[in-house]
Amino acid sequence: MHLLTVNVGTARHSEHTSARDGLTGIDKRPVEGPVLVTDPGPKGVGGSGLAGDTVCDLRHHGGSDQAVYAYAREELDTWERKLGKPLPNGIFGENLTTAGLEVSEALVGERWRIGPDLVLEVTAGRIPCRTFAGHVREERWVKRFSQEAVTGAYLRVITPGSISAGDPIEIVHRPDHGVTAALEFRSFTDRTLLPSLLPAGEALHPEALAAAREYVAKQKV
Repeated sequence: MHLLTVNVGTARHSEHTSARDGLTGIDKRPVEGPVLVTDPGPKGVGGSGLAGDTVCDLRHHGGSDQAVYAYAREELDTWERKLGKPLPNGIFGENLTTAGLEVSEALVGERWRIGPDLVLEVTAGRIPCRTFAGHVREERWVKRFSQEAVTGAYLRVITPGSISAGDPIEIVHRPDHGVTAALEFRSFTDRTLLPSLLPAGEALHPEALAAAREYVAKQKV
């Protein structure tokens, strides 16, 4: 398991973004390392965890629990075959394009060490938006991506560090529950799955944890 590329984006105008200024940082491109990765701070204030990477819509993106977005090259290859067009590393807006790692099936709370110092923790799957659809130029993309539920994973920074393409990825902690990033995502469209997220506890993205607890509480009324 290793890191194929580290991808960062600068602000660009897009007709598809919901950001007030019409800018988006979804167009990520591979860069030469090393790139410093740190906790960016809470959602709404902090952006990306990667130095040099831009998050424009802080209402919906970035922050400590979505500091880094990872997607597997193997999953991009599958999409290439289905869509019939090349998908370069970074095309899905991912900061990390990985090899040999089942990213969408990673467990919430699973921890990865990348390079000598950086430790990340899986928090959630990625919810697609119209900016994403416009960027990949695919009709009905939000629905199709959601149906496939090959979501990649958002991660928080446990230990900061610098990373470069080619760095090894080691899973240093794997929880004993079965709550994957993909399952967390599916609960967004199928609310009956929310109780199944609770075994992941505080490792969950706070919004998902709050939704699961609220759903369970309402069922008891």
